[in-house]
Amino acid sequence: MQTRPFGRTGRNVSVIGFGAWAIGGAWGNVDESDAIAALNAALDAGMTFIDTADVYGDGRSERLIGKVLKERGGEPPFVATKAGRRLPQQSVAGYSDENLRAWIERSLANLGVGTLDLVQLHCPPTDLYYNPDVFGSLDRLKQEGKVRDYGVSVERIEEAIKAIDYPGVVSIQIIFNIFRQRPTELFFDLAKRKKVAVIARVPLASGLLTGKLSADSTFADDDHRSFNRHGKAFDVGETFSGVPYDVGLRAVERIRKVIGANAQMAQFALRWILMFDAVTVAIPGAKNAAQARANARAASLPPLSQAQMAELKAIYDEDIRPHVHQRW
Repeated sequence: MQTRPFGRTGRNVSVIGFGAWAIGGAWGNVDESDAIAALNAALDAGMTFIDTADVYGDGRSERLIGKVLKERGGEPPFVATKAGRRLPQQSVAGYSDENLRAWIERSLANLGVGTLDLVQLHCPPTDLYYNPDVFGSLDRLKQEGKVRDYGVSVERIEEAIKAIDYPGVVSIQIIFNIFRQRPTELFFDLAKRKKVAVIARVPLASGLLTGKLSADSTFADDDHRSFNRHGKAFDVGETFSGVPYDVGLRAVERIRKVIGANAQMAQFALRWILMFDAVTVAIPGAKNAAQARANARAASLPPLSQAQMAELKAIYDEDIRPHVHQRW
């Protein structure tokens, strides 16, 4: 498994990491034994980066990670969590020093650690990026040893660009995949210049870019691909990357023609992300050990050709861009 520097933290992480949303909740039921097997398979395959959040299964994801790492022992992976979505309603005032401390203490307990490797503000309101007091609170928590570093998970390019104005922000987590290419236009250059790590989330567009979904696919009631298709629960860009489902399915059929005979679409889509050196780590989810191992294999695929990259850009420009490009 190749590694890349995690911004200016002095640490390196695997280019494919483990996205732990699915083992927490909102992706249908995942049995605890399957979740634990997925985590172990990911670590055995060389993944050294795990991304979670305090709200994934109301802490279930963090607790499972803590349990696995305690049982395995040895050198722990880099574990990034998030804070802020426990608020009943998103507001800048909600990101108070008191609340931040409470959320971080809860994550420390869930993970069973004394210091968080990375805490990320979890898609806060855009106005927050213009409030330096919040980042001042994070600086104090870092000085106190509660967190080693902090970053932000964002919805929009505007938020990412503003966030890295704060010197303490070491990472940006952002949706980036074949269906969400706007970060390549400006943000990636800025991130490289400031040595900010980039975590590519929703790398498979909620399963669309696995090539396994169809017009007949169904999703459980507690799967966000059922209840959040129109943004009723949170930003619609988190579900299928904001691409209308039928539009995405048609684009996937075009992508099939670009893929080489020896690659699975999911691995091909992950390898596309790694073609961009601004990306530090991509974090696909996995509900079981087989999925985790398959994700890890994406790192060993050969680079995509210039012709393949050009074809994928054309598919994005022609089919996807009108639906997502200016929105996020």
